[in-house]
Amino acid sequence: MPIKSTRQLNPQKLLQSKWTAVNPQNKEKHFIVIKLLEPELPNMPLELIELEAVHSHRSFILPWRELKKSEQWLQGWK
Repeated sequence: MPIKSTRQLNPQKLLQSKWTAVNPQNKEKHFIVIKLLEPELPNMPLELIELEAVHSHRSFILPWRELKKSEQWLQGWK
């Protein structure tokens, strides 16, 4: 069953935004969007971002729409 999300996000305004993982792993709870990954074709919409964990500085690439899933991510640091 798909999860309905009402969170509105503008992908172009995600850079440097702060996020909290609902289910932290390896003490990684707080994250910052450090990069917006430009699509290969110039006219294509933004799909991917790079998140960095504040605690470990580990980073990973994620489709930005994943941040809309409130069961996984909270906006801001909680």
